[in-house]
Amino acid sequence: MTKTQKKLWAGLLVMALLSPLGIILPAMFNAGDAWGEWGSETLKKLVGFLPEGMKKYADLWTAPVADYSFGGHDGSMTAQVVFYIVSGIIGILLVVLAIYIISRMVIKNEE
Repeated sequence: MTKTQKKLWAGLLVMALLSPLGIILPAMFNAGDAWGEWGSETLKKLVGFLPEGMKKYADLWTAPVADYSFGGHDGSMTAQVVFYIVSGIIGILLVVLAIYIISRMVIKNEE
């Protein structure tokens, strides 16, 4: 592994470890949800209406791990932090796997 690759992996790990700031800071300041992670009802309260596109497509996709937590929103802050980090690492690994598979397919097609 090159020096640049090691730096990239370290950066990804740091970002995964920092991901719980999205729940820690709003909880510390009693600010509600993390910025931009509002559901349809919260957005309707904040803006006063729900955009038509969001009404139409809101139920099209459900997250594989809702709220980044395997235990739900009812768990302790520590459990939520751990689940955020685990979710970040799983996401990183899935992206790396997808890139690896695609690159292998491209290399195979070039031969």
